[in-house]
Amino acid sequence: MRPTALALLLTLALPAATLAQAPSMNGGTIPAAVARALADPARQADAADDARRKIAEVMAFAEVKPGQRVLELVPGSGYWTRVFSAIVGPQGHVYTVWPDEMGKYSAKSFANWQKLVATPHYANVSLLQQPAAQLNAPKPVDLVFTAQNYHDYHDSFMGPVDMARFDKEVYAALKPGGLFVIIDHVAPAGSGVADTDTLHRIDPAVVKQEVEAAGFVFDGESQALRNPADSHDKKVFDPSIRGHTDQFIYRFRRPAE
Repeated sequence: MRPTALALLLTLALPAATLAQAPSMNGGTIPAAVARALADPARQADAADDARRKIAEVMAFAEVKPGQRVLELVPGSGYWTRVFSAIVGPQGHVYTVWPDEMGKYSAKSFANWQKLVATPHYANVSLLQQPAAQLNAPKPVDLVFTAQNYHDYHDSFMGPVDMARFDKEVYAALKPGGLFVIIDHVAPAGSGVADTDTLHRIDPAVVKQEVEAAGFVFDGESQALRNPADSHDKKVFDPSIRGHTDQFIYRFRRPAE
């Protein structure tokens, strides 16, 4: 399917009434481009997770728009990617980064990803394979996004990565005024990076400190994925909390020049 056909399909897939009146979102309104993306028939299997993962709120918070370029770090199953692809449309692009080090531990996911980027429906999605410590994008992007993976860059299997350098590479990949949005599992306050390889959590204060040190300006926080019932002392894969961990969503902006 050609990119222009993708745009037409997304428009036809959403009822005219929905396009005229986008559904509400915690008292607000879902941007029309996000509503169209969520209605894409190609992501039907993802829809069951939308309420839990607060996809509409996250996309609105990330300020993603048609025609933009997005750089997504470690896309996993492609849940977020499929929505990014539909929002930015045929005039935009989604670059997905699979660090070489991550691919060694996620062979099945990586194989599935290679199939996704070869699918005509996702002609505006491409795969970037590169060392974790050498992030770069083919063109300046409007948004760098990572969900539940920022903590991984601190772990030994990823290098570990020099995070001061990494966050500067993210900064360099963005257009002036561009956004860096990070979602991750909350670790106990004051724990720093002690739990990144054990509980797969990270102290939000450390993330803020690291990213701001690269020149970013903190631009806001979403409470959409916060869960006060999470004690922060369990591994994120523990059945009692998996899928419902307390997660922070931070937005940082590269200052306009």
